[in-house]
Amino acid sequence: MATHKSAIKRAKQNKVINFRNKSNRTRVKNVIKHIRAAINEKSAENAQAALATAIPIIDKAAKKGAIHSRTASRKISRLTKQVNAISA
Repeated sequence: MATHKSAIKRAKQNKVINFRNKSNRTRVKNVIKHIRAAINEKSAENAQAALATAIPIIDKAAKKGAIHSRTASRKISRLTKQVNAISA
C-alpha cells in the first residue's frame, strides 16, 4: 500500500482513471453489441442507425485513451464493412 503522500494521491487518481476507462470500454462494447444484433436481424436501417451512434462513442473512447486509436479505427472499419454488406 502507498505510504508517501504523493503515492497515496497517485493511487486515488489511478482508481478514478481506471473506473472512467472501464466505463468507456464497457460503453464501446455495448454499442458494438447493438450493431451486431442489428446485423444478425438483417435490419439495414437499424444497423445504419446503430453505426451512426457508435462511431462517435468509439472515437471518443480512443481520444480519451480508454482504447488505442488503431483499435478504434479497426473496430469502426470492420463494423462499417459488415453494415455495408447488409445494405448492398
